[in-house]
Amino acid sequence: MDRRLSEKNRNELDAQHAAVLRSRDRRGLLRRLRVAAAGSADFSSNDYLGLGRSEQVHNLFVAQLSNSIVPPSASESISKSVPKLKSAFDIPASGLSTITTMGVRNGSGGSRLLAGDSHVARALESRLAAFHDASSALLFNSGWDANSAMLAVASHEHGSILFDELIHASMHEGLRRVRPSVAVESFRHNNTKSLASLVDQHCKRITASPNPTAGILVVVEALYSMDGDCAPLPEIVAIKRRLGDRAGGIHIIVDEAHSSGVCGQNGRGLVYQFNLQSDIYARLHTFGKALGQHGAVVLCSPIFREYLINYARPLIYSTSLPYHSLTAINVAYDVLEQRADELQDGLRALILHFRSTLTAKIFPLGMSAIDSQTPIQGIIISGNDRVSLVCERLQSAGYDVRPIRSPTVPKGSERLRICLHAYNTVAEIDGLISEIQAALIIEESEFGSKGEKRLGKFQTGGGQFVNGLATSKL
Repeated sequence: MDRRLSEKNRNELDAQHAAVLRSRDRRGLLRRLRVAAAGSADFSSNDYLGLGRSEQVHNLFVAQLSNSIVPPSASESISKSVPKLKSAFDIPASGLSTITTMGVRNGSGGSRLLAGDSHVARALESRLAAFHDASSALLFNSGWDANSAMLAVASHEHGSILFDELIHASMHEGLRRVRPSVAVESFRHNNTKSLASLVDQHCKRITASPNPTAGILVVVEALYSMDGDCAPLPEIVAIKRRLGDRAGGIHIIVDEAHSSGVCGQNGRGLVYQFNLQSDIYARLHTFGKALGQHGAVVLCSPIFREYLINYARPLIYSTSLPYHSLTAINVAYDVLEQRADELQDGLRALILHFRSTLTAKIFPLGMSAIDSQTPIQGIIISGNDRVSLVCERLQSAGYDVRPIRSPTVPKGSERLRICLHAYNTVAEIDGLISEIQAALIIEESEFGSKGEKRLGKFQTGGGQFVNGLATSKL
């Protein structure tokens, strides 16, 4: 009886889930997992430099595991001491002891505060701090974990957090958990006048509060993942310097997830490119984009590092990165130091070619594109149904491009998000643009025959590059 009741309750809950999913589907917002077709040209992934598919990185990774974990001379004795197993759980004690004495750890064993800390993790943190010119570093399992952890705990009672309106969802996740007395407010995207005005207001609020030196956190992304534009870091730093120590000063947090590897000498990031390391309170670099791996690191002061170790819940309560992940990150940085500048040069050439071809073939159709000088490009096709339809045509033609729909971007600025990579070819770009051109003509004909109108005119010579949130006005 209890089992039947449990099954009934589960079915009722699933029925409610299904109703919500049907509603989402009707609005054109249903998300689905999709594996790219074999052989399709990649214009979707964040693997900007190609390290995620690099044979050099793979071979170095395998060699590093072979040489540093298990001495080659011991591999034969280990294979003899660990017999072939019927299942993954049928490991004899003798095999376990042999592997343990050789120093092999397949998993980290726990969180960093329990069994999951290691000399390898600490050495990697030291290397990353030195590479990015920071005083200390702290590893996290993902950029989401790091951002949500930092933003939740960085500001103290009666402090303020001012954030660019286009920051990543992971940062918003942290902002939901700030202390009740912390004031949280957004400023217009990349608009330093908007930021400066808010700084003045919040400076007055803080100085009149019970904690007159609580400080102001300013939160931005170095390179924005949807519009492909960069934060005006020198201008933001100028606002910080003008405020000085009043109200506890400004403390800038920069998410370098998409600028890691892509910006700065040897891919050190946008902060390093502008030589602003000493003006930035904390930086986040992730390993899952241009580095082609997984995980993240927060670059900060030793005090803030210790503070995060004590209060960052995703760090405290998550199993830490295993040895093979730490090794992969190390190897990716080896290659980054050797080849980043060369790969960046090739990528910049492809970006220029893409933009010139776009101007010649897409703008005459009256379509606009985001004004980006980075690997993240976008063609504005307003309407979730329209952008999805065009995207399906491109995927059928062998081009892996994904639609970005509202509410991820403002309504009216739905787009094809096109990521360029160092391994893309000129022929692939030319083919993609030609397919987009053909798909847009077909799409306009189909929607036009139904009496539907596009937001923005479809006419000769009407296309242009548009900046940031200007896309939401189309």
